[in-house]
Amino acid sequence: MIRRSTPTKDAVLNVLINSEKAMSQEAVMKKVNINIDRATIYRILNRFCEDGILHRIVAEDGKQYFAVCITCEEKKQADHHFHFRCTECETIECLPVAVHFSLEKGYSVERVNCILTGICNDCA
Repeated sequence: MIRRSTPTKDAVLNVLINSEKAMSQEAVMKKVNINIDRATIYRILNRFCEDGILHRIVAEDGKQYFAVCITCEEKKQADHHFHFRCTECETIECLPVAVHFSLEKGYSVERVNCILTGICNDCA
């Protein structure tokens, strides 16, 4: 389904496109240069995920981050890669490493959430 473009959606998407790392709703809200309430940003982020524009990363503490993944070649595989969470600067970034796994017959994977935690290159 093609959704109509609005200045609010464009502003949120531009913030995420210009970020090299995944962003939380709070971080997006701080960077957007127009007045948007929290619920509207969540609604936009969730729709972008549904439409395959963004993917959602859920950290160990349950906090959600959103990213436009430049390294993903197929939208269906957008969640099948690793992420790195820095414990110093609290950022999460997509890593260009595919997740490969095998399961017993009968299982069907719909989503993968792999987060490596440590110190990023910028903080090391």
